[in-house]
Amino acid sequence: MTESTPETGQGSGMPEEKATVPVPGAAGSGPISHAIFRLARLHRMFAGQLLRRIGLHPGQELVMMHLWELGPQRQIDLVRLLDSDAATMTRTVRRLEQAGFVRRRPSPTDKRASLIEPTAASHALRREVERVWSQLEGLSTTGLSDDECADTLAVLERLERNLVRAAAHPVDPDADRQGA
Repeated sequence: MTESTPETGQGSGMPEEKATVPVPGAAGSGPISHAIFRLARLHRMFAGQLLRRIGLHPGQELVMMHLWELGPQRQIDLVRLLDSDAATMTRTVRRLEQAGFVRRRPSPTDKRASLIEPTAASHALRREVERVWSQLEGLSTTGLSDDECADTLAVLERLERNLVRAAAHPVDPDADRQGA
């Protein structure tokens, strides 16, 4: 087993702390993928802690952001916007509805559908969500210069484009073994 020891606090005036995360040998051929996994897990954990203080779970704030930005949406449109699945979105909307942040109303154009819309109570929540996201951004980018933040964002966007492209053109997992 190898270990990854990312250093934090470099150049930030803060004492350096070394995080030691065991990396399984099988992950050795995918160090960037393993780093993304670890980062995503930690980011979601911190997001959960911060969002819990305002009565939300991770992912619910994204639904609210789209509703605040776009106005009432059909649930299926929220599924597409957030690249979610129907069951997860149903649970999310139900919880947001129970908390008083959204309400359902019949769609005027489709009798089978209902529109999910933000409530007046959710508009005070918006400021809190923006504060939480700002705090999460600060935690994530501590010690990075503006240029490093811009470079990081560019690299992450490129990784995302690569994976979106790969999803649009799936590769046969057996192709490598057949050619060998």
